[in-house]
Amino acid sequence: MDTTDWTRADVVAPDELPETITRYLTAHQARDLDAAVALLTPDASVTDEGRTHQGPEQIRAWLSRSTGEYTFTTELTAAAKLDDQHYDAVHHLEGDFPGGTADLHFRFTLRNGLIARLVIEP
Repeated sequence: MDTTDWTRADVVAPDELPETITRYLTAHQARDLDAAVALLTPDASVTDEGRTHQGPEQIRAWLSRSTGEYTFTTELTAAAKLDDQHYDAVHHLEGDFPGGTADLHFRFTLRNGLIARLVIEP
């Protein structure tokens, strides 16, 4: 369970996010699975919709499913920095998924310049 206290995070401009995060978000939006997975640590995990996907193979499978299930647009609307390893990138999504709109936090934990953990939640 992630116990990171995001209430202590400082708001930053989206262009102040580390390059690893911006490259991951670009690859994710472009559905470039190879580029996205290349930015993860070998033991990385992603939690989305309450399910955790561990390691590159499970994360690649999740990315493949999640990017093809619905059609949507996404806009980076806010960012925050807790420390040099923890960042939050807030996205506004609109599309043909249930509800049609959502604001999601992409909460990243970095290690050695790569993404070790990503939690996606409202």
